[in-house]
Parts: sequence; structure tokens; C-alpha cells
Amino acid sequence: MAVTTARAGSGAAGSDVHVLGIRHHGPGSARAVLTALEELEPDAVLIEGPPEADTLTGLVGAVEPPVALLAYHPDDPATSAFWPLATFSPEWQALRYAHDHDTAVRFCDLPAGVTLAERRADHTPGTEDENGQPEAPEDPADRAARRARLDPLAVLAEAAGYDDAERWWDDVVEQRDDGEPSPFPAITEAMAAVRTELAPEPDEREARREAHMRQTIRAALKEGYERLAVICGAWHAPALSDPKTNAHAKTATADRALLRGLSKVKTNVTWVPWTHGRLSTASGYRAGVTAPGWYHHLFTAPDRPIHRWLTDTARVLRDEDQPVSSAHVIEAVRLAETLATVRGRPLAGLSEVAEATSAVLCEGEESRAQLAHRRMVVGERLGAVPEDTPMVPLQRDLAATQRALRFKPEALSKRITLDLRTERQRDRSVLLHRLRLIGVNWGVPARDQVRSRGTFRESWQVQWAPELDVAVIEASRWGTTVAGAATARARDLAASAELPTLTDLTERCLLAELTDALPEVLDAVARRAAADRDVTHLMGALPPLARSSRYGDVRGTDAEALRTVADELLRRVCSGLAPAVANLDDDAATTMTGLVDAVHTAAHLLGADAERRWLDTLDTLAAREVVPGLVAGRAHRILHDSGRVDSATVRRRLGLAVSRAGDPAHAAAWLEGFLSGSGMILAHDHELLAVVDTWLTGLSDGAFTAVLPLLRRTFGAFASPERRSIGEVVARPRPAEDTGQPHTGPGIDTRRAAPAMTTVAAIIGG
Repeated sequence: MAVTTARAGSGAAGSDVHVLGIRHHGPGSARAVLTALEELEPDAVLIEGPPEADTLTGLVGAVEPPVALLAYHPDDPATSAFWPLATFSPEWQALRYAHDHDTAVRFCDLPAGVTLAERRADHTPGTEDENGQPEAPEDPADRAARRARLDPLAVLAEAAGYDDAERWWDDVVEQRDDGEPSPFPAITEAMAAVRTELAPEPDEREARREAHMRQTIRAALKEGYERLAVICGAWHAPALSDPKTNAHAKTATADRALLRGLSKVKTNVTWVPWTHGRLSTASGYRAGVTAPGWYHHLFTAPDRPIHRWLTDTARVLRDEDQPVSSAHVIEAVRLAETLATVRGRPLAGLSEVAEATSAVLCEGEESRAQLAHRRMVVGERLGAVPEDTPMVPLQRDLAATQRALRFKPEALSKRITLDLRTERQRDRSVLLHRLRLIGVNWGVPARDQVRSRGTFRESWQVQWAPELDVAVIEASRWGTTVAGAATARARDLAASAELPTLTDLTERCLLAELTDALPEVLDAVARRAAADRDVTHLMGALPPLARSSRYGDVRGTDAEALRTVADELLRRVCSGLAPAVANLDDDAATTMTGLVDAVHTAAHLLGADAERRWLDTLDTLAAREVVPGLVAGRAHRILHDSGRVDSATVRRRLGLAVSRAGDPAHAAAWLEGFLSGSGMILAHDHELLAVVDTWLTGLSDGAFTAVLPLLRRTFGAFASPERRSIGEVVARPRPAEDTGQPHTGPGIDTRRAAPAMTTVAAIIGG
């Protein structure tokens, strides 16, 4: 088959330039590019991309897509840019062709140094002018030009009668047969028409990009290459043609003038793994596609793509214990092909396959269809780069540690549980904690850790994202190894952090096993604690220290120094708590209640003596009139659950709080503090429930209206079974008061229950 492409003017006698205007990340474009290159057999291949990456093309054979070219400023790695590539990207297939055929290849877009310089200099919000005022209404012609530049395919699709640009491109390009003529001449002609009609003059940045591409073509021809293949976005194809025959191209003199004086910064470039999720339009990537997994399948399936896709979908559903048979697959294929025929499509597309999946494989259940869609259409996968890829030392150390621990990064988010009693899993935990300390959040501790597992297990939600490579490069300023960088970062934080941050840092150092940094951090904690007189700071600082004191048996660290500092903090909290809770407003009372809960947990972790001292403090505090209702109620609940205050005392004090002489809002706050966390005490202590009931029924209409939102917030926080149990108790008729029997609850016959209670008492030794 003879290949016809958009032809560009020759820069030397006998030279020939073929411009292949492609859609980024399109499998049809990738196949067409491969076909064209095999037919043209070019001397050199020029690809839209940063020219600094020319030195990385030799690694293409060992790179596993999806990957991206990462360019970053070595002194400010946050200033960075990515150029993603997938297996089905035409640019990647051009790189592979050049590598496999030993053909010269280079990138021809604006240098990455120029792109990064523009990003560093651009501080103006996109919707405001340089004076910070809203922009004037956009002219309709300017709006049309901007739309054409941003999405030229939508313009062509609309002209062809399609309301969906993705569907139009699929029909005319992505689903082409290999035997059809090359699409590139028609694509270039169509783009030239769109540009002439809607955007005759490109914006400044696009004009510079195209000027640099033309200059690169001229330089290649001057070097002696006679047959060039240029792979660029379809929008740029007309601008790279012969200026004598195409109004969108410019002369060399005009291009040199346009590129003169561009700012440029020092730039490092490397390959980094990428994911299909980051190639999708849902991620915000402007050149993304809606279904990377589908496009990968279309490009890699050797034959019968619809049959293979639906077979794979059935396998995914079976893995999720969904009943899908071979007959389902056969009928789904027939339905997809029938829908394509009815709609006049050359091949069933994603919409037809999705409908067949939902209607047949999932039997109309959309929840099952969504499960298959998430797994298949995006097709999350993570690329890989070879060991000899340019990396900063910290990246190399992290990669080596991951290999040693057999802890492979994955693109899918998953939950892992680590048993800290085994060496390898403890080392994995240490690695994740160290990375979090330097700002590389590969793993995030799960919030719903099972308490019964104590300190011997940790649950993490782990997922590797491409942005983490930039985070690793940024963190390299702290050291060349993960341990060294985490230690240096901990020391830097300890030099200026406030007390609560410092104690949290102490816990993080223990979890990350940073033995070199821990003494300095503890010394800073002691100094800050001695000088800090704010009780709320001390209360916020105590829980991390108390938690840290548990790690000695699991992680082999000496926690005695931690207990000493924590015990001193608790003593200062106990001595300063009474004046700190006096006359607090509502917001401060809410904060204080949370701190009281946290300190109570910490005191329990520090041992019986510490817990006794803390409960003594709460016992003295609870009955003080100046204590806010929320704090007083919470203190009484802690004392009651700890056995320091019996139910009769709680009922009496609640009765005082809800008396007619008291403030209804104070009473509601007292009740909220007492019931926060669990309301089951009302289902079991009917006398306490009666106190609350009597108070509520005795309120005036105005007072009831005032406290109702507070009560709804209190009871609304209970779990549904708790609310149901309380409601059932309230709905039962109360027993007569003159029966002479103890009040143990409605409907309880103590004489019939006595034999059973005697047996239970004998069993438990009562």
C-alpha cells in the first residue's frame, strides 16, 4: 500500500518531509503512524516533545509504558512538567519504530526549560487581567478561536453532524481497517480549514511552538537527513507544511525573530512511571482520553477486539463472584455487533460494548455494570522504567529498598495490613512512615484500624501516583537515602515546631525508627514543655507521647524517657485544668471536650497511677459550677464508665443540671457531653432515662424549641441500633410503682429471674 502523507517543503535538493498529524493517545493514529513509517522508511523521526529528552531515547527499549517524560528545575523540583505516553500513543510507537530500526530520533517542540520558565513567571490567575480586575466579556470570534485551539476535533465532529467528538474520531480514525488509505492528508486538510476559518492566527505560545518545530525540521535537513517523518498533534500539521503553499507556515527569518529572547531555566529530564488513570480526561489532563483501558485493548488485541473485551469483562465479574456464563458472553457480543449495525458504525464502540455489558453480562443491574466499567474502561496500570534511567540518589535508594522488601508500587489503591512482629513487614511499615515524614505519601494509615490488634498490626491504604516521583525529587534536598532524608527532616522540624507538633513528631520518629533524630526531638519536647503554660497545648501534646510509650515491646525501643516526659506533662495538665475550663464559650468547650477525651485515653496508656491521678482531677472538676455543661457532662461520663461515680450520683447531678431553676441550654449541653460516643446507657438505666424524660416534658414551649437542635445533634450522632433501643424502652409501659419490687426495667419479673441469676452468679463466682 502506498502511503500518502502531508508533505512539507524541502530544505535541500532531494529532501522529503512527511508531516503526520495525530491525535495524542489514539490507537488508530498509532497504527496509522506505524504503517506510514514502515512504508516511508525515514532517515530521521521528529516527535512533538521537549528536545532535552533526546538523551533518553536510548532507553526506550527497556521502558514499559505508560510512562512520562518528567522535566523539573533542579533547584525547585516543584516547578515541573510531564509529557505522558502510553502503548497506544502515536509518539510512543514512533519512538519504538526508531529504536527498533536504528533510526535517528529527536524531539522538536519548545524546550522544557522555556516551558518551566513560563510557569515560574506566570503568577496571574487565569480569569483576571494583570491589574487583578475581571476580564472584559470575550468576543464571539475570540471564543470560537479558543474553542478551535482547545478542541479542534469537536469542531470537525460538529461539521460532520456528530454531537460527540470522541465518537466521531472513533468512527473515522480509531476504527479504520489497516488496508484503508492513510488518514493524514485528510486530517491536515481538515485542520487547515478549521484554522483558516476560526483561528487564522495562533496565540503567542502556539506560534512559538510551531516556529521551533519548523526550525528543528530545517536543522535536521541541514544535517543531511533527506527523508524526515514528523509526528505532531493534528492541529500543528498545517503549520509545518511548505510556507509557499500553506498560509499557516512561516519563513525561517520570521521563526527566528519569534523565538529570539525566550527565557529559559536549567532543566533535568527523566522517565517516570505513569498510570492510565492519569491519562484519562477525568484526571484533568487536557489531552486525555475518556477510556485508556479501552484504547489499550483496541491497540493490543490481535483480532476480534469485541469478543476479547467482553470475555475479559466476564472474567472481571467472575472474580467479584458475579454469575456470568459463556452464554452471556456470546449474547453480549451479538448485541454489541447488532447495535453497531443499527447505528451505522463500522465496528462496535465503547458505548455499544457498555450497553451490552449492562444488559446481558450484568442482567440490567447498573451497580454490577459500574464495577466492570471501573476495572476495564480505565484499565489502571502502572508503567516501569529501567534502573539506568537518570534519577536523583534518593530515588535510587527508594527503588532499591522497594526491591529488597518486595514492596512493589501499584497504581490501584489497596488496603494492606502489616504484622509488625515479622521483620519484613515491620521494615515496610518503617519505610512508609519515613516517606510520610519527607512528604511522599505512598501510604496513608487507615482510619478504621481494629483496636483489638493493638500495636502489633498496622493498616495502610497504599497507592503510587506519578506525582510522588516529583515529591521524591523535592525531598532529595534532605538526604541521599530515605533514612537520612527522614532524619534530617525530623531535626529541621524539631528546631521550630510548637509543643503539640513536637510530640506528634516524637511518635513519628519512633514509628519510622529514626534513632538518630529521637534524642534531639525529645530534648526539644522537654524544653518546650517547661516553657509552655497553655494547658490546651499540654493536653494536645500528651496523647502522641502516651501512644509512643507503647512501642518499646514491638519496635525494640526504650520508651522510659517518653514515659517520664509524658508523666510530667500529665501532672501539669492536672494542676492547670480547673482554671482552664472555667467560663468557656461553646466553641472552646467543644475543643476542650475533645482534649479531655484524648488525655483520658493517654492517662490509661500511661498506667494505673497516671489514670488514678487524672480521675481524681476530673472528680474534683465535675461538680464545679463554673465548668461548661458540655465539659461537665463528659467528665461525669468518664467517671461513671471508670467506676468512680455510681449511677445514683449521676442521676442526682443530672437532676440538678436539668432543674427548673437552671438554664435549659446548659442542661442540653450537659446531656450532650454525657451521652457523646454512646447512648446505650439510656437503654439500660431506666431511671436516668426517666430523669431526662421528666425534664423534657416539663420544659416550656420556648425552652423546648431552644434546646431541640442541641438534642437532635446529640441523639442524631447515635448509631441506628442505639436510637432504636432507646425508642423501644421509651415506648414500653412503665411498671406500677407500688409493686414493692426493685425497679430493674419494664416487664422484668425478678422472682422468675432469680434461679437464672443464681446460676449465673455461681458460674462467674459471684
